[in-house]
Amino acid sequence: MLTTRFVDGAPNWIDVTTSDIDGTAAFYAGLFGWRFRSAGPDAGGYGFFELDGETVAGGAPVGAEQGPPSWTVYFRSEDAQATADAAERAHGRVTCAPMDVMGQGRMAVLVDTAGVPFGIWQPQRLQGMDLAGQAGSLCWVELYTPDVAAAAAFYYRTLGLETSAVPFPGGTYTCVNPAEGGEEAMFGGMVPLADDPTEAATGAYWLPYFGVEDPDAVVARALELGGTVRVPAVTVEGVGRMARLADPQGARFAVIRGEPPTE
Repeated sequence: MLTTRFVDGAPNWIDVTTSDIDGTAAFYAGLFGWRFRSAGPDAGGYGFFELDGETVAGGAPVGAEQGPPSWTVYFRSEDAQATADAAERAHGRVTCAPMDVMGQGRMAVLVDTAGVPFGIWQPQRLQGMDLAGQAGSLCWVELYTPDVAAAAAFYYRTLGLETSAVPFPGGTYTCVNPAEGGEEAMFGGMVPLADDPTEAATGAYWLPYFGVEDPDAVVARALELGGTVRVPAVTVEGVGRMARLADPQGARFAVIRGEPPTE
């Protein structure tokens, strides 16, 4: 699971773009107890979601011409420009060139070879999220992709990410970790789209998982708040209980209560 001991290649920020920032803020407040705080009059509507005063994510309003509401995962980089250049050499694309963000850091938005957008965050004053790997915060990310081998090669060349095969009920699961920290620093996985009809119908993307204490209660609450249940809560042996959801504006995410590690 994730921690805030950020190393190069690990997720260190996440934000949601939405057609209704007030509605989105109300949804996540009711679901996770997050509070939305504006980044100020010069931030174009961007703001921060906080849990007990600690920043867990960002959010911004977007128009329909900028694409559907969605969550974007950002990965730490010491040099956003070098990472953008590496992505292009690996046959990805740069859709938002590296830029300074109010003295907090430098960001870029890139697209992998399957057309999946993701972000880069080069820290300056802002290292990343204040909370990760616990209830109410990001704890895992998962890439749904048509070609796991091609994705693994792209993210290795771009971010230095390493992959490993882990036994999983019904087969194996491709785990992802930054080069620094090795497999103990696993933060996510890659899943073939063909293996999951739910995701195959919507295309490749990064799916964020937020930690919760009671996935079933969160699923019920999401429905009450106008969200959608894409995959009901299910228990996976050795992993935990999880569900896949979408907020009222359509941004997809998942929740999980992980099993405690065994000795």
